[in-house]
Amino acid sequence: MTEQYVVWTENDTERRALWGSTSGAPAPKRILVADDTMKADEAYRLACEGTALLWRGDFQNARQLSKAVAARMDRKPRRDSDDPAQAFHLHRQTQGRRAQILGMLLIPLDADLSIPLRRAPDAHVAFTEAFGVTDQPSVRSLRDLLGAVGAHEWNRKGVLIPALDARIHPAFGVFSPVRGEYIDLVAAAPLPSTESAFDIGTGTGVLAAVLAARGVTEVTATDQDPRALQCARSNLDRLGYSDQVTVIEADLFPEGVAPLVVCNPPWIPAKATSPIEYAIYDPAGAMLKGFLTGVRDHLAEGGEAWLILSDIAEHLGLRTRTELHAMIAAGGLTVIDRIDVKPTHAKVSDRTDALHAARARETTSLWRLRRR
Repeated sequence: MTEQYVVWTENDTERRALWGSTSGAPAPKRILVADDTMKADEAYRLACEGTALLWRGDFQNARQLSKAVAARMDRKPRRDSDDPAQAFHLHRQTQGRRAQILGMLLIPLDADLSIPLRRAPDAHVAFTEAFGVTDQPSVRSLRDLLGAVGAHEWNRKGVLIPALDARIHPAFGVFSPVRGEYIDLVAAAPLPSTESAFDIGTGTGVLAAVLAARGVTEVTATDQDPRALQCARSNLDRLGYSDQVTVIEADLFPEGVAPLVVCNPPWIPAKATSPIEYAIYDPAGAMLKGFLTGVRDHLAEGGEAWLILSDIAEHLGLRTRTELHAMIAAGGLTVIDRIDVKPTHAKVSDRTDALHAARARETTSLWRLRRR
């Protein structure tokens, strides 16, 4: 990937630094140097106009300024629609605009990834984990830096998985398994065999670990994301399953067949706007279609494919149950059972959430599929 640089004028001198963005946002073209004298109303106006602010003041004041700008956005009436699909698209547009505006507050980083600002945290380890070594001064949005610090804490503390009686440690850019209902489905469904299994799109490796904990002798876990592959290997090694589980880079399926093939694809067929969103948003339902189209060829005789999928897309008007059944049939598969569970995450009961109506009706299912 070609490196991008930002250029700005400071003290009548043109300055230049490496540009970094987790979401892949282009380098801003207009940059104004700002400090503690910058007012929130002015910062909000400039950001809305497309002018980025390179912060030279106190780091904690930058955080307060960002919160103040966010509060001004939250005062605007929310665009809504009675049509679920339209409401979803309006929500995504609002989210995107919010991220764009808040991403206009920029923080400089020295070559060693330290922040040359007053009261800045020592987050060298978190930034190295998230961004890698740069060996040159760089500039990133405050949102990126706070995201890296938060991810480092997730990774350090881990997420308790009751089905494993242990913690999974998500890495930066790898979706955290905070919604436990889909894990519990895999932990409880009747196994067709304990001989071997494939875990497609393993992410943190949590479902591969659950299968290993249930006694599956050989598990092959696949993913395409280098961060996910490293994260899964680290978690499986920490849990003591590295001898049972092989993690490989693959576009969906490994070679061969297995009596059980498990996949928890992204649940919403819509465009992702950052790498971590690929765990939630599946553009045009490509991964879901790819799994249902190809899994038949990777099932051993009498084997089962387990598709773990929320029906949130149906309640958002983005996919129908009829369309899902048609994809299953087109893949030469038949449904032998479906195990349902209602999610319990906080947004289910959050009536201020723009998608509350859909979330309140959501069901997560494990579809047990076999060859027709």
